[in-house]
Amino acid sequence: MRLRLEIALARGAGRLSRLAGRGGGTTLPGKLLAALDRGAVATLASRLPLGSAVISATNGKTTTAAMAVEILSPRLELAHNRSGANLVSGVASALLEADGAELGLLEVDEAALTEVARLVKPRVLCLGNLFRDQLDRYGELEQLAERWRAAVRDLDPKARLVVNADDPQVGDLAQGRPGALVYGLDDARHARPALQHAADSKYCLRCGTPYRYAAAYVGHLGDYACPACGHARPPLDVAAREIELDGLRGSSFALSTAEGSTRIELRLPGLYNVYNAVAAASLCLTLGSTPDDVRRGLARFQAAFGRFERIEVGGKRVLVLLIKNPAGANEAVRTVLGGGPPAVAVVALNDRIADGRDVSWIWDVDFEQLAAGLGTLVASGERAAELALRFKYGGLDARAIEVVPELERALERGLELTPAGGELVVLPTYTAMLSLRQILSDRGLVRPYWERAA
Repeated sequence: MRLRLEIALARGAGRLSRLAGRGGGTTLPGKLLAALDRGAVATLASRLPLGSAVISATNGKTTTAAMAVEILSPRLELAHNRSGANLVSGVASALLEADGAELGLLEVDEAALTEVARLVKPRVLCLGNLFRDQLDRYGELEQLAERWRAAVRDLDPKARLVVNADDPQVGDLAQGRPGALVYGLDDARHARPALQHAADSKYCLRCGTPYRYAAAYVGHLGDYACPACGHARPPLDVAAREIELDGLRGSSFALSTAEGSTRIELRLPGLYNVYNAVAAASLCLTLGSTPDDVRRGLARFQAAFGRFERIEVGGKRVLVLLIKNPAGANEAVRTVLGGGPPAVAVVALNDRIADGRDVSWIWDVDFEQLAAGLGTLVASGERAAELALRFKYGGLDARAIEVVPELERALERGLELTPAGGELVVLPTYTAMLSLRQILSDRGLVRPYWERAA
């Protein structure tokens, strides 16, 4: 009776929030439920007939989870936090809306993973990568890695673990875990010529010697080995091979498993989206999907909101790619340049809690590559002036930089500078991306993200 009352109160609060046109409807029910009774989250999770699958990573967890939903949804009813609300409150809200759901498919914030895993007791845990991000909130990378090790140690022995072998900290979690599945990339043609200066996990977990990389794909992700003690990337159970990147139009690869190889076509560009797709494929194969299920689902998939999202605005297009840390921003720049240098870009930097207060990470982003061919930069957001300074030091002529802190005005200025039929590239941090989508939603150009979750 108590749980029914708590659920009714939480759902009622969510409905009122949505009726008021507020996005808080995605998390408010869960916040209220967790405040009333933390154990209610565990109770709701235990009611799912097929249990839950949990996905976490620094970069790509929203896209990976959305890809998994596209693969699984034709055959399963899912409880999924589609809005990207991935703290305990967001997970609780997804479970509250789970009437008739068979399986929980839950994206989880990397710092919240330990608590969420303890509450929902996942049958499958998929871990993608650990990059330096929001040091004021997460602390050093090694601290977060130790929390993940604790979460894996506390898993039910029957739970399956799916990990990215290309990340030394993450791939190592499969050690001593029976039935663990490891995935990664295996196509040295797309490796960078050297490990990037902003790479994070450069040193051997066992002895501290710098790793040697046969291939470095994204940040520190790749085929690594320690020349001193021999700690190395484990053999891949699932691999992306024969990767083809088609500029901004998309990508494809051969998904290699023990059963054979399947050609995967993606509408999304960039090597990081190949990583997201292999992670989603590995998770879904563990949950009983066939390679054909994976192929069809990924062929249907379109970008999660704010992650390579194209929006038509008055005969022009706005291309939105979220940036939030050095590794992710470097890949966004790499992807944009795959379609040729943009004539105009709006880059928006905020420093709210959800972005991280410390914005010094922008100095580790290779904005020099973007600046080399950029016509005009519109620097926006609460830290627009610092962003403009970063681009000036990155080699962009000061006359090509316009500082417009207010995001709506910056968007208008960017569109004004974009030729008819052209595309405006927008690279926002997290809260700037939400504000941008609110602006576009108010103009009727996109649906509010909480409606997308309904």
